[in-house]
Amino acid sequence: MGLKEQIDLTKLPQHIAIIMDGNGRWAKQHGQQRVFGHRNGVTAVRESAEAAAELGIPFLTVYAFSTENWNRPKVEVNALMKLLLQTIENELTTLNKNNIRLNAIGDLGSLPKENQKKLQKVMDDTRHNSRMTLTLALSYSGRWDLVEAARALARKVAQGECRPEDVDADLLNSLLSTSEMPDPELLIRTSGEYRISNFLLWQIAYAELYFTLTLWPDFRRDDLYAAIIDYQHRERRFGKTSDQIKK
Repeated sequence: MGLKEQIDLTKLPQHIAIIMDGNGRWAKQHGQQRVFGHRNGVTAVRESAEAAAELGIPFLTVYAFSTENWNRPKVEVNALMKLLLQTIENELTTLNKNNIRLNAIGDLGSLPKENQKKLQKVMDDTRHNSRMTLTLALSYSGRWDLVEAARALARKVAQGECRPEDVDADLLNSLLSTSEMPDPELLIRTSGEYRISNFLLWQIAYAELYFTLTLWPDFRRDDLYAAIIDYQHRERRFGKTSDQIKK
């Protein structure tokens, strides 16, 4: 029996988030520059999105470019922006074929104008797709998200729209870039690193963390299935005891 057949379709996470890591090391193993790894990582995104959609998982969010990534060598950043532009254009047909809506979160205004324009076009062209929402976290960081929410909250208080004592978790959550989707229940990180790297810091408070040695360009459907199977064997207690959960 294959891995896919071992998945309990009644216990699927509604939202999976992935930190795609290992492109540079994969490229080095193949005697190539880092951008070669980024280019081959596109296949892993496509396979993961299609596999998640086929299983019936409504939300998949991938960490494509962090705010800290702007500090990388200019040649790599420029290559990444060019690759992003090409990928967005090339994947439109695949997204529509699989009924997947493209979404993006992050400081999108910091992206090159051409990237912003193409990204918005593909999001518009897929906005009616309903099988799954694929969200690209671009120029994103968890701290950026929280700072933006805090600023919005401060404006509300200053304008008399709410009082300080009205502020609670639900209000803050409504001001985050992910407010229209459930919190991730499963966070996957590839390449053997054990860090969150400033990704969805608020949203992953109760996510199950799954780390794999697989480098991102080698990540395929079976790797996603293995992560989901592992997730399904976890006991999600949310602060309660095992006895309480069983009851």
